Amino acid sequence: MPHPENPDGPEVAPAAEARVARTHHVEALIIGSGLSGIGAAIKLREAGVRDLVLVEKADDLGGTWRDNTYPGCACDVPSALYSYSFAPNPEWTRAFAGQPEIRSYLRNTAAAYGITPLIRYGTEVTRAQWNPAAARWHVETTRGTYTTRFLISAAGPWHEPLLPDIPGLADFPGEVFHSSRWRHDVDLTGARVAVVGSGASAVQFVPAIQPRVGRLHLFQRTAQWVLPKPDHPVPNAERRVLRTVPGAQRALRAAEYAALEALGVGFRHPALLRAVQKVGGLHLRAAVKDPHLRRALTPDYTLGCKRLLLSNTYYPALTRPNVTIHATAVKAVDGGSVLGADGSRADVDTIILGTGFHILDMPIARRVFDADGTSLDDHWKGSPDAYLGTTVSGFPNAFVLLGPHLGTGHSSAYAVLEAQLAYVAGAVRHFRAAGWSSMDVRPEVQAAFNAELQQALPSTVYNAGGCSSYYLDDNGVNSFSWPWSTGRMRRRLARFDPEAYEVMGAVG
Repeated sequence: MPHPENPDGPEVAPAAEARVARTHHVEALIIGSGLSGIGAAIKLREAGVRDLVLVEKADDLGGTWRDNTYPGCACDVPSALYSYSFAPNPEWTRAFAGQPEIRSYLRNTAAAYGITPLIRYGTEVTRAQWNPAAARWHVETTRGTYTTRFLISAAGPWHEPLLPDIPGLADFPGEVFHSSRWRHDVDLTGARVAVVGSGASAVQFVPAIQPRVGRLHLFQRTAQWVLPKPDHPVPNAERRVLRTVPGAQRALRAAEYAALEALGVGFRHPALLRAVQKVGGLHLRAAVKDPHLRRALTPDYTLGCKRLLLSNTYYPALTRPNVTIHATAVKAVDGGSVLGADGSRADVDTIILGTGFHILDMPIARRVFDADGTSLDDHWKGSPDAYLGTTVSGFPNAFVLLGPHLGTGHSSAYAVLEAQLAYVAGAVRHFRAAGWSSMDVRPEVQAAFNAELQQALPSTVYNAGGCSSYYLDDNGVNSFSWPWSTGRMRRRLARFDPEAYEVMGAVG
């Protein structure tokens, strides 16, 4: 591993490095090396920051695309959009890329932009606290201490698995694992399997494992809207055009972006989604002939209220003879049996939890502290809040990527991320040019932005769609969703606004 203060220097043996009891000083420290962390490192270097590191607790980069290796794992956004605009990939083999290709893309992009040598693997942040006297962040990790001028949280909302508190689960005698920590050593051939949850991951892995298992019991607390997935292999001829014809990739990306933004209009005006919802109903009717099963799979809320799901194989898999749908939540586990809240019972060998992630109660927030030692999690009190989804009052020189308020139900995480990175890079450029030592968003500015959001959200499908989703936090507040277009997001984040911040000049 290169030395933290000399990324291009010689390798340092882990044991020797552990004996070095000094603090490493860097200008920017990025937590995480998924798509957010890699993108942040690229844009910070373009902004002139050369002295930066990415700390990664795992042994490889990739974030959610490193962790999620379950069968059938793939993107539900078109490949041309699920990539950095500044690093297009003409070699996608499918219209909706699978996990191995996406992970390879991230690895290749990090290598091409010189980011890989900056990553410190096996390095988990245990505590980060703002030091106002030094105007720096003091960051403790499992492999040493850092101080940094800028702290960028790129831990992401789709990282830490959400494990349900099910009575008796800990005593289950068989195998239990979360879909994002897939146990490839567990042979499911002929097994009796219970799947808990029917969200985005289950929609992909259930069809992949159904032909192998002996019996599959799907515990579905809430039916999901599932639309047909316009996926297909990308022919060699098309890849050749994308590779060689100037502007071809930009045109494809622009067309796909426009299509998704058109869909986004319906998310802001739910009545317009009726036509799309009708497509979902026809898709269900075509695949599921049994009226009883079809009723169990029919949602009772407006499409878009929960995350939109795409699959051509999910519904057909649920009609197979070895599949039983339990349209109920799980009440408990009793020995080798899973008990539904409706009184149903399934005797199984393996339980797979497709129960999602800590989206809004991100664990990293419990490890980041202000000058007084109050954690970001305690500041938020269950309702994450950030100015433009990016900066939080009381946490100077810190940025949250893919943070509160910026989630959309129709677009790509890359569109959101690149809008944020434009703002972060602008902030850093202004900060350095002005000779500041700290910048902290004014509390009244952050409060006004949150009020503007909460005023706009009630008319959107996220709030008015008649469902309970991960968009709503522990207090029942929508802390996840952006109620406008991504075009408006890009415009709002395109220019850093120094007047929104309390600033201090250079220390010393």
